[in-house]
Amino acid sequence: MALHWKIVIGMVAGVIFGFVMTFFDWGSSFVSDWVLPIGTIFVRLLKLIAVPLILASLIKGISDLKDIAKFKDMGLRTFGLYMMTTVVAIFIGLGLVNTFNPGNGISEETISSLTDTYASDSGVTSKIATASAQKEAGPLQFVVDMVPDNLFAALSNNGLMLQVIFFAIFFAISMLLIGEKKAKPIKQLFDTLNDVILKMVDLIMLFAPYAVFALLSSVVVSSNNPELLVALMKYSFLLVFGLFVMILFYMVLVKFVVKKNPFWFIKQMSPAQLLAFSTSSSAATLPVTMERLEEHVGVDQEVSSFVLPVGATINMDGTSVYQAIAAVFISQALGFDLTLGNQLTIILTALLASIGAAAVPGAGMVMLVIVLESIGFPSEKLAIGLALIFAVDRPLDMCRTVVNVTGDATVASIVAKKLNKLHDPKPKNWDDHLDAIKK
Repeated sequence: MALHWKIVIGMVAGVIFGFVMTFFDWGSSFVSDWVLPIGTIFVRLLKLIAVPLILASLIKGISDLKDIAKFKDMGLRTFGLYMMTTVVAIFIGLGLVNTFNPGNGISEETISSLTDTYASDSGVTSKIATASAQKEAGPLQFVVDMVPDNLFAALSNNGLMLQVIFFAIFFAISMLLIGEKKAKPIKQLFDTLNDVILKMVDLIMLFAPYAVFALLSSVVVSSNNPELLVALMKYSFLLVFGLFVMILFYMVLVKFVVKKNPFWFIKQMSPAQLLAFSTSSSAATLPVTMERLEEHVGVDQEVSSFVLPVGATINMDGTSVYQAIAAVFISQALGFDLTLGNQLTIILTALLASIGAAAVPGAGMVMLVIVLESIGFPSEKLAIGLALIFAVDRPLDMCRTVVNVTGDATVASIVAKKLNKLHDPKPKNWDDHLDAIKK
């Protein structure tokens, strides 16, 4: 059975199991104590190899380049495409939320109930505090934050992915400049390290169906007040529809720019998308995204090793759709009138925030606070605004992470196509060399 079907079965079984456990008083604690740890271990394993994979694959990819000018071309194309898809995502969000006005149907009772439940929640207050600190930073602080002052500190923190990327690029270019003969020993080291890490991805993925079962059952059994969730149904459906439109946009790009069958592309990337949905983390999914794109879509490693890690940290198309819809929804629900200038400010601020707040934990809601403050939203109502959407943030975060990962893969495929770095897929299995080590 194909891996994506195993993962789908694990997801469905996890949802059903989690739902059944809600009928028992001990169900939540049982899932938390005995089921969730399986998913937690899986996510930790993916995060464990994310930084070594980026370091090894990026150094290998750049050191394989014969013409350093190609790296400049790849970088410009990557950032240009990421900015373009982010702007499209924001326009889609604004277009939908202004057409359907989901905030106008929220009653005062619902607003009061949500405020009482979530306004003082630590998750809401911490996001506001983080956003305030982010906003106080200088305009070029995000550039400063990209440059590490301690390599080992950067390697030990998955939140400092851009610093690892900076070092890997700097190191690989320096390798090219000392000449192929002198660089050969260390190049062989990183080539081998890259192969080993990719094999680790294959082994970790054997446990993916069981992990998503654990993660999804935990999400279901710990779900919030169903009555409040129903009250936010219109907002939730609109956001999910906006994310679906963004997926359709990617499929059009795959069809007419990459020249590949979009349904084939989605099928090849589906294990990464399903993991993104289960983990709500682009960074945790990154090793799988790279493996699927290289071995099953056919993107050269020198492209994927640069485009995907950068995308996982600065390209958040799903989050951009969410920011546009959530900002206007909150404004509508709380009676804050938005002018055309406010909506243009949302576009610009959301675009800049997707880069500046990239390394911040819980970046989506932090970026939303920055966007709301940029349009003059009353600071005393920020906690109320976040409380409005906090109840459904977890499941919607799962959905928008799927779009984030799909967007990264689409841009990487476009860059590879334009640079003639797209080849026939050559899938590898975890047991390709098993017979050789058997006695």
